[in-house]
Amino acid sequence: MTRDAESAAAEAVREHYSRVLAVLAAQFRDVAAAEDALSESLVAALAQWPTAGVPDNPAAWLLTVARRRLIDGRRKQALRQASLEKIAREIPEETEMEEDKRLQLLFACAHPAIEEKVRAPLMLQVVFGLEASEIARLFLMSPSAMAQRLVRAKQKIRDAAIPFQIPSPEDYPERLGVVLMAIYALFAAGYNAVRNDASDSRDSPTFDALWLGQLVIALSDRAPEALGLLSLMLFVQSRSDTRRDAVGGYVPLSEQPAHLWDRAAIRRANVLLNEAAAKIAPGRFQIEAAIQSVHAARAETGETDWRAILTFYDALLEIAPTPVVVINRALAVLNVHGAEAALEEIEGLDSDKRIADYQPYWAARAHLLAKAGRRDDADRAYACAIALENDPAVREFLERERIRLMPAG
Repeated sequence: MTRDAESAAAEAVREHYSRVLAVLAAQFRDVAAAEDALSESLVAALAQWPTAGVPDNPAAWLLTVARRRLIDGRRKQALRQASLEKIAREIPEETEMEEDKRLQLLFACAHPAIEEKVRAPLMLQVVFGLEASEIARLFLMSPSAMAQRLVRAKQKIRDAAIPFQIPSPEDYPERLGVVLMAIYALFAAGYNAVRNDASDSRDSPTFDALWLGQLVIALSDRAPEALGLLSLMLFVQSRSDTRRDAVGGYVPLSEQPAHLWDRAAIRRANVLLNEAAAKIAPGRFQIEAAIQSVHAARAETGETDWRAILTFYDALLEIAPTPVVVINRALAVLNVHGAEAALEEIEGLDSDKRIADYQPYWAARAHLLAKAGRRDDADRAYACAIALENDPAVREFLERERIRLMPAG
């Protein structure tokens, strides 16, 4: 068994996990049982594929093995309940993968019967296969607390017999917001991953998020927030090729060569944002897209209109008064009113337990303190940011910024 064969098998497993789980969960109406069966099929794949080779249709292979395990489990239960024939009729032996099963599962996870604050995290785990620890970081929670919430939510899906289907038109708006939130979190997880050399691949989380964003637009009759989300993702994706220099070093937004941004993606994002704005139903994703549109305008004007960005952040703070918005808004305040005013905006955030392990806070705080000339405080903040950063390129960038604090000579 070669290392290349092992890597190929592991990559195929990662690529197809979320799609297979969505199909199994939709058919068997039990997310936890589907996860267990798929885990067993993954173990079998990692044992067999490195020597036998990755199948021509890895997803169908995983689906077939996992389904057999689920059916076997149901048959044992059915024997005890004398209902084997009923079970067999209820579970079709399909082998074709269906992309829209994931969207059905997304809306199942957004059902009103599930606790509101766990709906988006639940989607990220059962639909997209993110680990509980990674989801916890996205939502500023401890991994143990997040894991407990996810377990309870899966039990709720099973016990309440929540249907796996696209909701009726009258129920769609109620669930749309959290579905959009989960899609954007998937996009962010892929875009901010340590390894981004394949971010444009059709197998990447960012591609999945963009594809699902387009699908939701169609199913929602081009809802303004769905349009805003896709616009936002396209603006951000337009800069994907300029976030690293020729040797892989991290390049912050302010230093990226705007003339290299993807103009076609920016144009499409602007069209979507204008369509959303014409519906006069502003929301979080439209405002975030508007902020990114101002950044994108630098590709044409060579300048960034920070006052416009600050105005949009003021509006966003009214809708989503989260620590993340406060931190990002403070960076806009820096460019309009100066470092001391920006530091006042984030005063007291470090006492928030959710912020203790949130690297972007410490990086932003260090930057603001450095701009204010408070070297010792900036040095301590940089140390925290560096310790929390997983990406070697970003860590190296922060270390260089920290060194710049040292007096010359």
